[in-house]
Amino acid sequence: MIQILVLAGIAVFLILRLKNVLGTREGFEKPTQPQQAPAEKRRPDFEVIEGGPDLDITDYVAEGSPQADALAAMKRAEPSFQVQDFVHGARGAYEMILMGFENGELDDLEPLLAADVYESFVDAVAHREDQGLTIEAEFIGVRETTLADARFDESTRTAEITMRFVAELTSVVRNSEGEIVEGDPKAVKRQKDTWVFARSMGTDDPNWQLVATDA
Repeated sequence: MIQILVLAGIAVFLILRLKNVLGTREGFEKPTQPQQAPAEKRRPDFEVIEGGPDLDITDYVAEGSPQADALAAMKRAEPSFQVQDFVHGARGAYEMILMGFENGELDDLEPLLAADVYESFVDAVAHREDQGLTIEAEFIGVRETTLADARFDESTRTAEITMRFVAELTSVVRNSEGEIVEGDPKAVKRQKDTWVFARSMGTDDPNWQLVATDA
């Protein structure tokens, strides 16, 4: 009887020891998954569609439109050309040219203007000065920027892009005595302009020039 009790005690001891070493598993507990090494992060699952629309173009004009075809031709002529970059640059050029004209400061604008546009600006500023008039203007910001048209001449590689801008600014005209003859320094006016920019694609000169304006 004593031997049986001793053997039973040894068996209970061994069971408890094994339980502590192996642990227990209850219900539908999932086995521990091996951790993935950091260098093996999964890449997002997506399908690359060959020949899909160029979002750099369709973000600005309708897919399949003549404007989209012209922009695509510009990209073929100059693979580094990006419509998004052009639109941002045109917006900056608009502010620079507009305020340069308002303030009568045209020297820095000459590279950005076609010869006939530059001459018309010079004549307008000179006429204003002959009358003893000055303009005080403050640019507030561009509220709307729209790519309205695009054309590309394959034979000459000349690209033309028409942009429409809606800007807000304050402007007053003063005479030689400093009196306000037009405008209100506290009134914000909205100005709408349609400008055409042109450039020969594939050349070393990256500058687009303003070739036509239609307020």
